[in-house]
Parts: sequence; structure tokens; C-alpha cells
Amino acid sequence: MQMELSEASTTDWEPSASGSSFYAAMRVLPPAQRRAMFAVYRFCRAVDDVADGPGDCQTRFAELERWRADVDTLFAGAPSPRVRALQEPVRAFALRREDFLAIIDGMEMDAAADIVAPDLATLDVYCDRVACAVGRLSVRVFGMQGEDGVSLAGHLGRALQLTNILRDLDEDAGKRRLYLPREALQAAGIDKTDPAAVLSDGALGRACAAVASRAGGHFADARRILSRYPLRIVRAPRMMAEVYQNILERLIARGWSPPRRAVHAGRARLLWILLRYGFLDRSASH
Repeated sequence: MQMELSEASTTDWEPSASGSSFYAAMRVLPPAQRRAMFAVYRFCRAVDDVADGPGDCQTRFAELERWRADVDTLFAGAPSPRVRALQEPVRAFALRREDFLAIIDGMEMDAAADIVAPDLATLDVYCDRVACAVGRLSVRVFGMQGEDGVSLAGHLGRALQLTNILRDLDEDAGKRRLYLPREALQAAGIDKTDPAAVLSDGALGRACAAVASRAGGHFADARRILSRYPLRIVRAPRMMAEVYQNILERLIARGWSPPRRAVHAGRARLLWILLRYGFLDRSASH
């Protein structure tokens, strides 16, 4: 689940970066949960920076291996300095070692080689590692530790990551990456895999529509799970779902032909979602 922040931090545990949906969603959480989520974010951001950072594969692999060792120190009870902020969240919310390691595994997939038109099975593994594993940590912080929490993490994580893939087509192509699944390209009649060539193909829209439909199905499954829980537990994931579904709808409305203008959640929509889940629904729930 690619997380985005925008506003400058006002404490030493609130990170500052670009974007707004993640920051807005996490700000509605109670302080302990908010601190935990920002600590998880910092971890995700750090290992993602390794995967996209300078150096050859071996250099990146070695740094990701050091992050694995850091996770081991965290769960051994003597955390190294760069994972120390996760010690209290791990204790308070029973966060699991395997989910942190899965995130590193996902970043290693990006570090190993440029991902180009993976088959659906490989793409699903990638989504599980870079998005759903983050979701599995998040739902524990939100208070959903059972089967529904795992299912929500799976559906919402895939929905968000597939939306990111569609949103970032041109940015990824600039890095020689193409995350659209091979099966969707072939079904659309696209027999090439070079990112630039695929993005200029007239049949691109059909391939993107298939991925958008898959994302929409995951959004629908996530909403069904969210509807079964009180707002105080699912306020943040409901906000994230609405923001990203809005992005998906705007991408579909824009279309896939070049030049593809950048798409973000509309400011008015973001404000309404923040008001609705941050204030209006909170007031109604008391």
C-alpha cells in the first residue's frame, strides 16, 4: 500500500513528505494509533528508498538484508536505533515480524530487476508484499486482528496498489518498469512488453480497463468488510478507500491515451472525506 503524506510534521514522529491522503487518514486516529501508523510508515518509506535508490543490485540487497537484521533485533527485544520507534507499536498492537519481512521481500522484488509485464501470479505476490503486508500491520493498529482484518488488508491493499499502478504508468515507464499484467496485455492484443511501446499502443485502454475492473472488485469486497464494523475502528481505512476509489474513477474518466495528465484525488473530494470521517461522523457517533 503506497502511503502518501503532505503536511509538515509538528512532532518528531509525524513524517513530512508529499501527498495528502495517508496523512489526512492517519490524523483522525487516536494518538497511540497515530504514532504507530507513522512509525510503520517511516519503516516502509525507508525500505522503499533502498529499492529505488542508487547502487547496483548487490548494494541494494545488502542494505535490505541489514533491514531484515534490524527487524530481528526489534523482535528480540533489543531494537537497533532505526527500528526503535517500532518497539512500542509492536508491543501495544501485536504487530508481526513476518509482515515487516514481507514488506522487505516486496522491495527486494523491485531491487532485483525492473519488473516488466509480470504474470498475474507474480503481480499478486508483489501486491501482497508491498501493500497487503502493510495492511496487515495497519488493521492490527486499527483493532481488527481476526480473519476480517486479514481479508480487509488483502482486498484494500490490492485495490490501492492496482490503482497506484494505473496512476503511475508513465512514472514507472521512466524507470523501465511496467506493472500491467501480461495476461491483460495479451487479452488486449498487445504482444510487446517494452514499457514505452506498451504505453503508446492504441489497445492500452483495454488492458488498463481490465486492471481497473480488478481493482474495483477489491474495493467492493473491502467495503463489504468495512460496513460490518463501527466507525471508530474503520474510520482511517474507510477514508483511504474513498480517496483511492476517487482516484480510480478519475483515471477511468480521463482515459489512457497520451498525453495522460496526472490524476490525484480532487481537493473538494478530499475535504469532504476529511470532514465526513474526521468530524461529522465522529460527532454522530458520540
